Amino acid sequence: MYSTNPMEHTMQPIVTGATTIGLKYNGGVLVACDTLVSYGSQARYKDVCRMKKAGNFTLVGSSGEHSDFQYLGDLLGELDEEDFLHEDSCSLGPKEYTSYIGRVMYNRRTKMNPLFNQFVIVGKKRDEAPTLAYVDHQGTAFNEEFIATGFGSYLAMPILRDEWRADLSLEDAKKLAIKCLQVCFYRDCKAFNRIQIGTCEKDGVTIGESFAIEHNWSHQLWNRKTLVGNNSANADSW
Repeated sequence: MYSTNPMEHTMQPIVTGATTIGLKYNGGVLVACDTLVSYGSQARYKDVCRMKKAGNFTLVGSSGEHSDFQYLGDLLGELDEEDFLHEDSCSLGPKEYTSYIGRVMYNRRTKMNPLFNQFVIVGKKRDEAPTLAYVDHQGTAFNEEFIATGFGSYLAMPILRDEWRADLSLEDAKKLAIKCLQVCFYRDCKAFNRIQIGTCEKDGVTIGESFAIEHNWSHQLWNRKTLVGNNSANADSW
């Protein structure tokens, strides 16, 4: 049997991750995201790391189609191995990995077969200034002081604009990232209350263990029974 359509590209993301937060702080830069990968609207995989270390100085966080992120992770692994085999005492840094990822995304876009992701790429190469970059599925890339992907671009960015400072300590930066992901958990049905935080400093890259963030659903308006007496013509609706 021969198919009339021997090649069909992925038309939309299916297994997806939600918001990823990136922000600089005094001495480094961090990435924070939850550990959920949803299968459509089903909260399917709840203990997934959506970050990947690239080389010795770079960390990549992903939103969007997780299988596409895994594919890109394989490409980054091959690039890292090739860089190691040169044995020239030079290592790729976050700027080089950002450029590479941007070219990969733009190349796939021009083939009408994009990788359905938004990436936050952070790093600090030795004594260089910290780097934080954003790359999307079209190959659009830019550097920022802080960034949020997915619904976080609507829910978390206002918080980051109000509260981010260049002199934030690591602990304050973590608290700010957690606050952003708490808001996303309340408002985004694809978000989750278990998160991971990765950091890049001059000493190297660290991906922390996942942990649960605090949340409170006891607000009186959320607990009000609006559907009581739904057989009545005067019953409240949503």
